[in-house]
Amino acid sequence: MTKIYVDADACPVKDEIERVAHRHGVETLLVTDGGLRPSRNPNVRLVIVPQGADAADDWIAEHISAADVCVTNDIPLAARCLEKGALAIRPNGERFSENNIGQALAMRELMQTLRDGGEISGGPRPFSKADRSNFLSALETMVRAALGGAASA
Repeated sequence: MTKIYVDADACPVKDEIERVAHRHGVETLLVTDGGLRPSRNPNVRLVIVPQGADAADDWIAEHISAADVCVTNDIPLAARCLEKGALAIRPNGERFSENNIGQALAMRELMQTLRDGGEISGGPRPFSKADRSNFLSALETMVRAALGGAASA
């Protein structure tokens, strides 16, 4: 049975995830180290992990399986999910895949090196309405594919 795992602490699209989960009757796990309210949606379960830098990521990577979907901005977590045959998507709708994860990991490392060296500052661009819309469309497509057994949405 397909599940949606959400790296929930800083996820800006929890409402959209709940809508898709409800529409398809898919169990959704919001994984957090605290600070989130439980959902009233019976398909959504709050999983509270111990506080720690990668506690939520480790929990998701340990429990996710093939045909599940992970929503995360964390590139190393996405890579771990892909290794297990799961699908992974960013909150802006960008899908992680075997074809782009290596480049994403390399770019993450490069940007961290540049930030550590003071070459660049600041963070990602602000989250937009278009990002939210793109995510909703991409997640809908991904969940339909996962439910249909086609992990290549």
